Amino acid sequence: MSKYLVTTTEVYRIDSEAEVEAFIAEAKKANYELKKYTSEYKEVKSKKQIVDSYFKVTLTKGFNDEKEPASQVDVKYEVSF
Repeated sequence: MSKYLVTTTEVYRIDSEAEVEAFIAEAKKANYELKKYTSEYKEVKSKKQIVDSYFKVTLTKGFNDEKEPASQVDVKYEVSF
């Protein structure tokens, strides 16, 4: 049995609109198909005061055609604190 990665959806928190634009531009140049992307401005409130704000960015990446997959994809996640 073979397994082929078809698509992934990743959600990121990014601090500024300029960083969002650069991030999306970089994603468009990568070695996968950027099928869809969205960015949404979010505010964190405490006692009706805005205490933080950020952008929620969602990327949907395409790697293989579901009917005719052509490549194996190895996914690796690295976490750093």
